[in-house]
Amino acid sequence: VQLQASGGGLVQAGGSRRLSCIASGRSFNIYTLAWFRQAPGKDREFAAAIRYGTSATYYSDSVKGRFTISRDNAKNTVYLQMDSLQPEDTAVYYCVAACFLHDDYYNTERYYNFWGQGTLVTVSS
Repeated sequence: VQLQASGGGLVQAGGSRRLSCIASGRSFNIYTLAWFRQAPGKDREFAAAIRYGTSATYYSDSVKGRFTISRDNAKNTVYLQMDSLQPEDTAVYYCVAACFLHDDYYNTERYYNFWGQGTLVTVSS
């Protein structure tokens, strides 16, 4: 599967932004989808994931309550709604996918074998 992320840009602190990621190929509904992010000078980290089948969602503590991940299987698209953005949310956001991923590994990047190109979100103070 190929992933194409979009929606990045410049936003003021306290504002909102929605990222989208469209996937090519078939059987989108069997993939766990996630967003990882990498801030300047920092390691990449998990942000949010949505499971195949049940669409259960998972969030890192740093984004919980502010970000919402969702998916539209009919459109082969996953979204990340980001609210109450802060300067520390500035990062390149990567859309990733893994087929039938075990629930224990939703936040572990090495288990995701499909990666999009990343989209930059810059939050100004």
